[in-house]
Amino acid sequence: MVGVEIDMVVKDSIKALELYEKIFEIERVEVSNFPRGENEAVFTLYGVRFHLLDENPEFHLIAPTAEDPKTSWINVSVPDIKGTYDKAMELGCTEVQPVTELPDHGVSNAIFMDTYGYIWMLHQIHKEVSHEERLKLWEEKKKNQ
Repeated sequence: MVGVEIDMVVKDSIKALELYEKIFEIERVEVSNFPRGENEAVFTLYGVRFHLLDENPEFHLIAPTAEDPKTSWINVSVPDIKGTYDKAMELGCTEVQPVTELPDHGVSNAIFMDTYGYIWMLHQIHKEVSHEERLKLWEEKKKNQ
């Protein structure tokens, strides 16, 4: 599976989703229901996929402010994450997160900043893991902390 989504960090993804639903005709894809700081919401707007994530500094997810309005990135699902990531590094991009395997979630991801200052997140999906399965994994992780 390949594709592109727009990711946005906000203080509260559920409240942001509710606002966007009032402004646009959007279709909910996935919405979690955890304490603030752990939620995410995925929706489509005119065929474009958006992914809202709660601000969570522990995971380097910082919402923009009027003084520092910059937390957004392009999330691209690719067929060969290592090859794509290596090309970015060879072309002078800066590593933010190396290729990281998340086997329970069925994905690998990586993050880099291009030479123009834009952030790109890469995903390679190795197996489909349902939203419900991902929620269970997150809850189990929290219990074991």
